[in-house]
Parts: sequence; C-alpha cells; structure tokens
Amino acid sequence: MKLFFLFLILVVPLLLPAAPIVAGLGDLKKLQTQVQRVVLEKTETTVSLVSRTSGASGSGVIVSSDGLILTAAHVIERSKEMTVIFPDGRQEIARVLGANFTRDAAMAKLIGPGPWPFAEVGESKSLEVGDFVVAMGHPKGYDPTRRPPVRFGRVMEKGHLDFVTTDCTLIGGDSGGPLFDLNGRVVGIHSHIAPDRRVNNHAGLSGFKRSWDNMTAGKLWGVLGGDRRDPNRPVLGLNLRKTNLGLVVDEVPRSGPAFSAGFLTGDLVLSINGESTSEVQKLSEIFVDLLPGEKVEVNFSRGGSNLTKTVKLARLGDIYLNERR
Repeated sequence: MKLFFLFLILVVPLLLPAAPIVAGLGDLKKLQTQVQRVVLEKTETTVSLVSRTSGASGSGVIVSSDGLILTAAHVIERSKEMTVIFPDGRQEIARVLGANFTRDAAMAKLIGPGPWPFAEVGESKSLEVGDFVVAMGHPKGYDPTRRPPVRFGRVMEKGHLDFVTTDCTLIGGDSGGPLFDLNGRVVGIHSHIAPDRRVNNHAGLSGFKRSWDNMTAGKLWGVLGGDRRDPNRPVLGLNLRKTNLGLVVDEVPRSGPAFSAGFLTGDLVLSINGESTSEVQKLSEIFVDLLPGEKVEVNFSRGGSNLTKTVKLARLGDIYLNERR
C-alpha cells in the first residue's frame, strides 16, 4: 500500500492545478501520511447501500454514532428501507429519512442502537480549487474481495448550489459515497459521474446542511437536475426583473401569497431570510432548501423606505391553476 500511495502522490500533482504547493519530498511524504490516515480511519464508515425495493445499489457514509447515513437522492429513489453492507461484509437495515432531489442529497438511519463507526462532517464552502481530496465508495456494488477503493485527486471547480467538481475517478456504484478532505471530514457526496469518469460532481456538505432539518424530518422534495417548472416548487408569487439596482417586482399574481402580503409592482427585493437577493441565481439557492408552507422574511425597499414582510410560501402548481381560473 505504501508504494501505491507514493506513486499516486508523485504523479498526480504534476497534472493538476498548482495550489496547494507541494515543494519537495518532505511535502509529498506528509501528504502521503495524511491520505493514508484518512483511508485507515474512514474506510469502515463507507458503506454499500442496496434498495430493498428495487435492488439498485450505491454507496453512503455514516456520520453519527447513532447511525445517520448520508447518500445521494438518486441512490435511495423512493425506497423506504436500504440494506447496508459494511466493508467487512456485515449487513444491517437502514430506514430512509428524507431527500432533496435538486441537491441530490438524502439521508437514511441505521435501525439499531449502535454505536456505529462514523466520520465527522465538514464544510465544502471552505474548499478551494486545487485542494487535495480523497474519494471512497463501492464501485459496481459491494465486493467481498476488496475494501472500498480509494481515489485521490483535487478540487477542479466549485459550482452552483454548492456542487463541487473533482478529478477523482468514479464509476457506477460510487454514487452516494463520501468525498473527504485531508482531515478525514466528509465535504461532499458523490453525485453525477461524468461519461469520461475523470471529472465528477459531488453534492457539497455546506449545501447539504441547508436541507438537514427537512431531511431528518422525513421530507422528500425537488427534482433531479432542478426544474423551474416543477409544480411542487415553493414560490413567493412574484415575477421579478433584474435591474441595475437589483431584483424589482414586475408583476404580483393575485392568487399568490405575495399579493396577500401587500407587495406592489416596483418594490425592490433586498433579501430573503437575511440573505441578499441581488441575483436571480441567489433566489434559486435560497428556495432549493425550502418547501411550500414554510414562512420567509422578505426585506424590500419601497419609495426609499426599507420594509419587511413575512410570507408563507405557496406551491407553484397551485398559483398556476388559480391564475388560469
């Protein structure tokens, strides 16, 4: 194993972005030690998941001593229970909790008291392009002849909705498995695997945490890949227009909650739940973690005065149907 890691570390940095700097053999040995520590300490937390409904398999990672498992939403699909296979072949049952399909984020919980081996959860927002990461999982499903294979690489890009792109090579079955930083903290969950397998997307843990409470409460929502036409999408009931000042209300549908709350054409939306809304993309980042029926605080400007209103989010499909009547 030592020879394998040393070869990997000597070759890969030459092909990838320049930061962080690996200046010499001492840095390489330190990096090798960090990767080996992550593998030794976190392998048993990386599990294979098999749907007890469809038989489809993927991967997951245990993140608490009481058996909370993080995985990808497309791994659990609409299953209610998953068979959990540990690296040593032991099998347990987990109950599916909730999922945000737009983030491709999902949770399950081991049935049983534990304590279970687990990995600490980190923050993907702290990652920088060029940072070293370690990917683990169960490619093509659980294989009793090997431990979860280790892939080593770097962060290549940080994208919309906190997705992180790395060059860690992944294949089918790795989906839902963990992406670790060099401190052994889970910073991503494997999501979309690229056709050439060399550039892959991971659902970042910082975004994952924004949906945490709703997922642990057992809620399932969203659409894989995202879809603004999703009839179950939560909305304020405002049509907004981008201007030099920010997002201005262009229309207020009479059947929407914003109309009932008293919004008017020309209002300048400043923030929602304390988060700035100067860009349309920022709105999607806020609403992807919310559901119809939840309340938000909207801060806006009207005639030079800053005002705040609390609005109960509606379902897009309901507003559309009411407007057609």
